[in-house]
Amino acid sequence: MLELNYGRRYGLLGLNGCGKSTLLTAIGLRELPIPEHMDIYHLSSEIEASDMSALQAVISCDEERIKLEQEVERLVAQDDGGGEALERIYERLEALDVATAEKRAAEILHGLGFDKMMQEKMTRDFSGGWRMRIALARALFMNPTILLLDEPTNHLDLEACVWLEENLKNFNRILVVVSHSQDFLNGVCTNIIHMQNKKLTIYSGNYDQYVQTRSELEENQMKQYKWEQEQIANMKEYIARFGHGSAKLARQAQSKEKTLAKMERGGLTEKVSRDKVLVFRFTDVGKLPPPVLQFVEVSFGYTPENILYKNLEFGVDLDSRIALVGPNGAGKSTLLKLMTGDLVPLEGTVKRHNHLRIAQYHQHLAEKLDLEISALLYMLREYPGTEEEKMRSAIGRFGLSGKAQTMPMKNLSDGQRSRVIFAWLAYRQPHMLLLDEPTNHLDIETIDSLAEALNEWDGGMVLVSHDFRLINQVAHEIWVCENQAVTRWGGDIIAFKNHLKKKAGFE
Repeated sequence: MLELNYGRRYGLLGLNGCGKSTLLTAIGLRELPIPEHMDIYHLSSEIEASDMSALQAVISCDEERIKLEQEVERLVAQDDGGGEALERIYERLEALDVATAEKRAAEILHGLGFDKMMQEKMTRDFSGGWRMRIALARALFMNPTILLLDEPTNHLDLEACVWLEENLKNFNRILVVVSHSQDFLNGVCTNIIHMQNKKLTIYSGNYDQYVQTRSELEENQMKQYKWEQEQIANMKEYIARFGHGSAKLARQAQSKEKTLAKMERGGLTEKVSRDKVLVFRFTDVGKLPPPVLQFVEVSFGYTPENILYKNLEFGVDLDSRIALVGPNGAGKSTLLKLMTGDLVPLEGTVKRHNHLRIAQYHQHLAEKLDLEISALLYMLREYPGTEEEKMRSAIGRFGLSGKAQTMPMKNLSDGQRSRVIFAWLAYRQPHMLLLDEPTNHLDIETIDSLAEALNEWDGGMVLVSHDFRLINQVAHEIWVCENQAVTRWGGDIIAFKNHLKKKAGFE
């Protein structure tokens, strides 16, 4: 049973693979009864690559305007004049008004990180992540009655996340959003829909309120369950002992049997089924004497005209826990590649300890997996000479067990594939982990497990993430990458978020 109400913003939660995206698609395709006059926009893929500029691509909802104008003619021709429906269409046409459309579209694109020049660029000149942003801008521009967003923050940097959160806070129609960012769900949602064992439970309030309500309900349910089970055990024991005893005792035993049958008919309280939470574990690495990784007067640019960094001077050690923040394009991922040696500085040097092992997690690792083979076979090929049992337990440490280890990886969910990659990285026993957006295909519970594993591990870490909560859980220092420099932020990530809000004009 799913009921969506006007003016509500729903966060859809549930473990990886429980069917959240399938549900959004079903609503988007109107496989559920939805009144005809309600328009739905389901943001599921990036905008197509064409010669249209980013700005035009957002405004190009012209086919909708033509349809609406035809609808007006049809309604006016009717005897009753169309009443309410007409009013709705006029409102919609006003929203699509070309005169104001361009200004509105430009404001949305600007909020999502497109400067003037980028707004004029053709969509085919953008990467997939940026084309996804254009699609998101179009979804917001269309302002549909029902807006369905699946992980809208995945391709955004922290600044764009803050802008989107502030914007969706005021969305006054119906929003259903799947997101693994607790921070975002707290800022945006008026309700939470929890999906578990093919059942939907709706909670009122944002993410934090949901967590509190759910734990209170589960506690009460457990108390009720235990009480009932004790009653049942007592009655069963009584029936077994006295069912064949004297007439009086047998009568009482029969009446207890009736009570028992009635309880069972009325439906007994179910035992609380907890979401199975994964435990991640990275192997401790011991110490390497500092400096482990040192940048000495490093400058870098992909071309000499386009310098990203100038004269960087810093060190990273095994007790460093750093989050890199800054706008998209400032060079956060580039900095990680300079650390690993995938990129070489134009000037200066990057010194690495002779024994330093670095492992880097990034989006494109998933593309390297051979999906026709199983996770187990993949790992055995990557690390030849390892015993199968040893490898099974190494993969098991990241929550893939039994069948999931031996079936072709094309049958695994994105989240499960991410775990294969974590197992692959951890098997190298790195001293330092560089994590570039590690949360994109993980559910909230898995992100918390990852945070716990990182906090218990003794190596060094540099993190790039748009997930404020993960940063808050694991980072001890915030480094800001912008204007060709890397500077240390004085406060914590929450203070940085407030700074971004002010900068975007929301405070």
